[in-house]
Amino acid sequence: MAAAAGAGEPEVTPRRLIAFFALIFGMFMAILDIQIVSSSLSEIQAGLSASADEISWVQTAYLIAEVVMIPLSGFLARALSTRILFAVSAAGFTLASVLCATAGSIEQMIVYRALQGFIGGGMIPTAFAAAYSIFPRRHQAPVMALVGLVVTLAPTIGPTVGGYLTDYFSWHWLFLINVPPGIAATLLCWFLVDFDQPDFKLLKQFDMAGLVGMAIMLGSLEYVLEEGAKDDWFQSASITLFALATVLGGLLFFWRAATAPQPVVDLAAYRDRNFAVGSILTFMLGTVLYGLTYLYPLFLAQVRDYNALEIGETVFVTGATMFLFAPIVGILARKLDPRLIIGTGFVCLIVSCFELLPLTKDWGFWELLTPQMLRGAALMMCMVPINVVALGTLPPAQLKNASGLFNLMRNLGGAVGLAMIVTVLNARWDLHMQRLREQVTWSRPPVLDTLATLTNGFAGRLGGQADLAATKQVALMVRQQALVMAFADVFLVIALFLCAAAFLVFLVRRPKGGAAAPAH
Repeated sequence: MAAAAGAGEPEVTPRRLIAFFALIFGMFMAILDIQIVSSSLSEIQAGLSASADEISWVQTAYLIAEVVMIPLSGFLARALSTRILFAVSAAGFTLASVLCATAGSIEQMIVYRALQGFIGGGMIPTAFAAAYSIFPRRHQAPVMALVGLVVTLAPTIGPTVGGYLTDYFSWHWLFLINVPPGIAATLLCWFLVDFDQPDFKLLKQFDMAGLVGMAIMLGSLEYVLEEGAKDDWFQSASITLFALATVLGGLLFFWRAATAPQPVVDLAAYRDRNFAVGSILTFMLGTVLYGLTYLYPLFLAQVRDYNALEIGETVFVTGATMFLFAPIVGILARKLDPRLIIGTGFVCLIVSCFELLPLTKDWGFWELLTPQMLRGAALMMCMVPINVVALGTLPPAQLKNASGLFNLMRNLGGAVGLAMIVTVLNARWDLHMQRLREQVTWSRPPVLDTLATLTNGFAGRLGGQADLAATKQVALMVRQQALVMAFADVFLVIALFLCAAAFLVFLVRRPKGGAAAPAH
């Protein structure tokens, strides 16, 4: 297939098309692995005899390592070429997946997950940048619909895939499932990718001090965001220490970014207004993408007592809607002002959150169906045009570096969103329990009627222990109701946050020549 485009535009050959799909699939694996273990941590914990504090590091180690590699990948892609960087990343990710599956202790698992996250982080922005190198302008909107589908679908279906694999096989298959596609992606990339050349001279100018500063800043920040809520934030000495490390690492990194002849991350892309605004928008979308992906399964597990498989089947609605809506958004992005599509997407996201405010303990698949469908469609409407207006207006020479920064903002948004959601959820849960306990007194007839009913129900089985069992049941009912009210509060906070974020759409400039026509 040849691109009948203007002079200087790339030609889309079958070879390049196959290579691009290999890059996309590798990116899908790397993003999927962020969430695929989330629904199966208890099984991994039992298999490795780990404590509750230790098992959380299976996720944290991956995220810290990945968030360091994502911005670094821009420099490495220019120095090594897309072919070498992606092939090495895919091969390393596959090997790390095998090591994770064969881990015999929690310490080994944490090291292997960090290795998997660091190496896998190189695949995500590389595939993003390739979309603009391979395809001519008129094809970039539908191509970004595919990329946006991968970026949003992978974390959304991660718990579903993880639940199925663990339920039908074992937790080891969470990692072994990566091996065949990882080998295929490595070989296809190595033999088919040919659209750029390495510049090994850049390696001689590598800014090690800038890398150290960036690693300290991003790694410490990710640790603070991941562990802060459970450690009561700055009441913890370790959180305070890593927060200080974030500041010091940031000072070193930004100093080197401004003074080094060849900085490890070039921040010049932020001079472009659309890229700067698009990065903020993708940061905000990241908070919602990862935040709601966390909240839905948590509600179903803690309130409805669903197992991993039932949770996966319930939340799959969002992923299915994304899949169906991706081609529609691709077509719309070619014909309409991208700002209109982004604004509509934000409105749908806001409505989907407001629809969750009447939440009760009995809500399940059917009650969550419409909000999930709206969320799936809205994420596609936001993600695709934001990608186009942010990256599509940049000169080709800046794409690799800018792609790393752009993807970093989405991941950081997810980390910030999860930290804030957990903090607000716990605070509101405590507040609602306190208020409900003040209302549940022996002087209120409804409370006495409920206790009497529960006592009679337990009397046949527990005899003299029926009163105690009834009292415990009332306490559990209060706790559950307080949790449901806290979930509703969090959805309201997210809706209000999205209302504020939606105004940023007015700062986006329409790309010259149409919605999907980047001005290079």
